[in-house]
Amino acid sequence: MQLCTFVKEKRHLVKLTQPELAAKAGVGLRFIRELEQGKETLRLDKVNQVLQLFGYEVGPIQIKRFTDD
Repeated sequence: MQLCTFVKEKRHLVKLTQPELAAKAGVGLRFIRELEQGKETLRLDKVNQVLQLFGYEVGPIQIKRFTDD
């Protein structure tokens, strides 16, 4: 699942508008809109501010690589 879809679904689940989510997370409305639209260059600290409201955070995960062995 893409991050933009995840955030939008979580926001709808708790019945928050974009402006309400922005205010609760301490980020700007423009940031929330860009996050939910899938903008690829966003500040990770701000993404985590938003995700923390839902009990999540972004972190490194190992990429599984497939080989032709």
